[in-house]
Amino acid sequence: MAAKIPVTVVTGFLGSGKTTLVRHLLQNNQGRRIAVIVNEFGEVGIDGELLRSCQICDEDDDANNNILELANGCLCCTVQEEFLPTIQELLKRRDKIDNILIETSGLALPKPLVQAFRWPEIRTGATVDGVVTVVDCDALAAGALVSDINALEAQRQADPTLEHETPIEELFEDQLACADMVLLTKVDLVDSPTQTKVNNWLQQQLPSSVKVVPCHEGEISPDLLLGFNAGVEDNLDSRPSHHDHEEDHDHDDDINSVNLILDQAFDPKVIKTKLRELVQQQEIYRIKGFVNVANKPMRMVIQGVGDRIESFFDRAWQADEKRQTRLVLIGRGLEQLGIEGVFG
Repeated sequence: MAAKIPVTVVTGFLGSGKTTLVRHLLQNNQGRRIAVIVNEFGEVGIDGELLRSCQICDEDDDANNNILELANGCLCCTVQEEFLPTIQELLKRRDKIDNILIETSGLALPKPLVQAFRWPEIRTGATVDGVVTVVDCDALAAGALVSDINALEAQRQADPTLEHETPIEELFEDQLACADMVLLTKVDLVDSPTQTKVNNWLQQQLPSSVKVVPCHEGEISPDLLLGFNAGVEDNLDSRPSHHDHEEDHDHDDDINSVNLILDQAFDPKVIKTKLRELVQQQEIYRIKGFVNVANKPMRMVIQGVGDRIESFFDRAWQADEKRQTRLVLIGRGLEQLGIEGVFG
């Protein structure tokens, strides 16, 4: 029987840079044949579109066969419905695949996903090679993911039995607890002392065997990202979770996504201003999408965390492609009509 296909799980909070990491890996795969499962939160498949635009698939292959996007919520909530048949389809092509990469949603708990690899239907064909948790250094330093990092550390030292974590804090801790390696992204946005401070704090939360590795714009060698040989599904007891004794877990019901499809073209400065205004008015965690820029032949990708809005042009609009602005906003209690009115 052929060896099991190694599976790398890339997890991390919203906007941490997971998709950028996956894009770089696909564009620098060093001859590896990598299948990607993108877990998208929201009905508009922004991440899948970004990955397909890398143009790394063989010319004779349909990109949709190499990049499989799951759109119905986070993987840990939909494994019974979509994950198993997806993996089974990939296993049918095992002679053409060297690695499988799973990019989870920002709200996914990694441990239930890893547990799925114990299922008899797939455990003989695939193994979780390693879990990589991506952490935004700039956001963490500013207290955007949890509370202020210094205040949080002081609270923990003063009261080690503290149990008043928010769901986001618990999620962040669970993602760290399941990691074989932590990638610290956006280190270029902080000074050296701040990076060291964040790195040291993270290392205190991790076993000594789990290293924190700085990563700039997703640029990391595949040799470092792949090949842990951890067999994670077989040693989950060493990776504690807040949800170990629960049959199920529920995400914050107030967290939702708003999808916008707009026919008008925008000036980049204007749409960024509108989005920053929305961030001030509503609790928006993440913004991503494509923008139709007037008199510009190329499509603009826009991504935002908090009031930090970034953009770049990824490719030309295709002749048979409708030029539309498509955005996904993820946050707490977002109202579709109110957001649409800003762009009306």
